[in-house]
Amino acid sequence: MEYAVYINQLYKRYPMATVNALDGLSLHFQPGIIAGILGPNGAGKTTAIGVLCGIIPADSGTAQVQGLDVVKDKNTIQQKIGVVPQQMALFPQLSGYENLEYIGRLYHIPHKELKSRIAELAERLGLTAHMHKRTQHYSGGMKRRTNIIAGLLHQPDILILDEPTAGVDVQSRALILDFLKEYNQAGKTILYTSHLLEEAQRICDDVAIIDEGKLIIQGSPEALIQQTPDCKNLEDVFLHFTGRLLRE
Repeated sequence: MEYAVYINQLYKRYPMATVNALDGLSLHFQPGIIAGILGPNGAGKTTAIGVLCGIIPADSGTAQVQGLDVVKDKNTIQQKIGVVPQQMALFPQLSGYENLEYIGRLYHIPHKELKSRIAELAERLGLTAHMHKRTQHYSGGMKRRTNIIAGLLHQPDILILDEPTAGVDVQSRALILDFLKEYNQAGKTILYTSHLLEEAQRICDDVAIIDEGKLIIQGSPEALIQQTPDCKNLEDVFLHFTGRLLRE
């Protein structure tokens, strides 16, 4: 079976670090689902995504996206995935439209097609009236939504998001999650990280809980809740396996 994402025995240690960011991480996700990589701060979530995107080299191990190797087939993979980073990837002095037009041109999307896609996505994510404002004047939720549009312009098969609803208001979070479910229902795979366990329980078909660079447990939220003693929700499961000690 060709997995949407396949990771096997990934190791990564950053220079000057005393522990591995990834310490033999292995997991896989089926195509066409919403999948979550969950873990405490420093668990290795962002590093794992960086490896999948081809921007962070692993020290050893293998990773594949739709059967393609993240090292050998990096350029092909980057056409198939859309990436929405946790940090805002926008030029503050440019308008929302100018930011998206610039990113669309990097993908060599024809002008007429690009204009149509921007208009359609801006309408769906409630940004039409703000497209010609500088993004430095956007609210946090507006920046998040523009960031998501930027990752979708080339219509990727797999959308990868790192904390896509961090720091946004309730209305923006609801709009983003509804949109992600719609995108998934069109046959697209979504992989995302989040600290919001209630959110992950609500939208994910499969979750992998990782800690200290290793996979702790993986399965559907419902199955994990059912098989873990005294757990009523995914947050209980998360705390059961990762503990209650504070993380930096």
